Amino acid sequence: MTRTLGISLAVCLSVFGAQRVLAHGDVTPQPVDTTGLPPLGPEWLEKNPYRGNELAEKIGHSGFAQNCARCHGIEAESGGLAPDLRYLDKGEEGDAWFIGRIRHGFTQNGVTKMPAFEGILSQEAMWSIRTYLDSRYQGN
Repeated sequence: MTRTLGISLAVCLSVFGAQRVLAHGDVTPQPVDTTGLPPLGPEWLEKNPYRGNELAEKIGHSGFAQNCARCHGIEAESGGLAPDLRYLDKGEEGDAWFIGRIRHGFTQNGVTKMPAFEGILSQEAMWSIRTYLDSRYQGN
């Protein structure tokens, strides 16, 4: 950590309190309107059924901006707070990891690093976000 970043973090912690700064924001998830997409039913799919669907990509872009960008960066270009999702495995190779992570979240050492979105976002919304992320793919 650079000296300037360390000082900035110390100032934020003293002014706002550690819980507020480290909580990734206290923001209510926003619903994603998936009108126009084929419904997927109650069974969770393991592969993205919307891959290549332009409407799903547009809906996913909006859903990402509303629910994911605060941590993963505008246009999925992370500033370091959370992983840069442009580098996820593209296509079917990354689908299982993506849907598991967005559905169930991720906790490390008792700290929620990624909230669970199952029960908040529909399967259609999650796969739309995946479709958008595939369009932002940067590769290795």
